[in-house]
Amino acid sequence: MKLRSTIVRSVVIVVILCLSLAIGFVYQTIWHKIDLNHHPRDFSEYVTKYAEEYGVPEYILYAVIKTESDFESNKLSENGEVGLMQISPETFSWLLTLTKESLDPGILYDPETNIRYGAYMLSYLYTEYSRWNTVFAIKEAGQTTVDAGMYDRTLTDELGNLVKFPDAATEAYVDRINETMETYRRLYYTNP
Repeated sequence: MKLRSTIVRSVVIVVILCLSLAIGFVYQTIWHKIDLNHHPRDFSEYVTKYAEEYGVPEYILYAVIKTESDFESNKLSENGEVGLMQISPETFSWLLTLTKESLDPGILYDPETNIRYGAYMLSYLYTEYSRWNTVFAIKEAGQTTVDAGMYDRTLTDELGNLVKFPDAATEAYVDRINETMETYRRLYYTNP
């Protein structure tokens, strides 16, 4: 009788372990599919092209697009920022002086143009500041605000790198971009 009770207990334990593994697998599969659905890679031909051309990782471009416009190419913000990467006409004008091109700001609604100039801007700022968090903070708060913060020793580390942000909105934005960036990296750019 004792042997039979031990066998039954062992079988129950094995069944519970198998069910736990199956439930865990199903849970992970469902959440992975939900993550993929919520983090698309629309406009991939442009993202790939300009990520390569300007040396910006694709997952960063996708994170900015997802955070800024949720892939709505015709989005216009209350502040007048336009398109997928939410570029303001003023920023676009500044970028045009750097590229020595002459384009109408209305072209920012074109996905390829918006991604091209967004990637160029991120690349340019990264070359200037060497830290993605600083680039993201500039995208949210503006270069003047972030530059002023870099002179505030309470916001920088011993090397002068911005580690805290001038305001809560900028900090929340940088956190949101980083979280989205890590999700894209995990979903599409790392091997399981």
